[in-house]
Amino acid sequence: MYTAAHESPGGEIAPAGGGVSEPGTLGLLLGTALAVAVVHTLIGVDHTLPFIALGRARGWPLRKLLWITCLCGVGHVLSSVLLGLAGIGLGTALSRLQWLQAVRGSLAAWLLIAFGSFFALRSLWRAGRSRSHSHAHAHADGVVHHHPHAHDHPEHVHPHAEPNQGSVTVYALFVIFVLGPCEPLIPLMLAPAALHDFWLVALVSLVFGVATVGAMVALVAAGYFGLSRVPALRMERHADLMAGLAIAGTGIAIQAFGI
Repeated sequence: MYTAAHESPGGEIAPAGGGVSEPGTLGLLLGTALAVAVVHTLIGVDHTLPFIALGRARGWPLRKLLWITCLCGVGHVLSSVLLGLAGIGLGTALSRLQWLQAVRGSLAAWLLIAFGSFFALRSLWRAGRSRSHSHAHAHADGVVHHHPHAHDHPEHVHPHAEPNQGSVTVYALFVIFVLGPCEPLIPLMLAPAALHDFWLVALVSLVFGVATVGAMVALVAAGYFGLSRVPALRMERHADLMAGLAIAGTGIAIQAFGI
């Protein structure tokens, strides 16, 4: 039968004896990993909202959006798996790992706030630059005249191009998600690790990871199709601002409510 993990008086992870000998116990553990992963993703707005907001603001096609979501999701899960394996190898107490996870979560939340705020402020700055201004034009007959235009007007394209920030946005999002912890995963890993059943540790991690990434992709796809049915109207020109505020708001929600 499955025996729960326990900690020694010194705080280290101690083996509890026994093993997973019944299919029902194995199914229960894997089913728990699956359910916890899906619920964790559903209630964690940071797992989906940043992708939906950026996808709409950047006009990413669905295939690219889901690829980025999957990449960040894998990094998000894999970082916690590596931390859990390090804790198992070093015999680190669960309470110490949970403390480190909390620090990572707070750091990731602040990075979301900073990233979203930067995104929103840059949008406001670019909106200010796109206001109408005038240019002087001299003709061969000596006549000089001025005419007003905006940078984004289709009839007056001037070389004001800015460097492509698309890759920077994806890299920043990936780093934030790598730093963000999967809080429920490590306790799920430590239970079979205490029984020295490392194949089960790998299986639990795999089920949790696939469920988490799969739920992220499904929710982001649903959000993408939902927003595609909303008329753009005049809000499309403020998409970057709205995306930045949404991302920053996600980080604030994590800090305030611990979601």
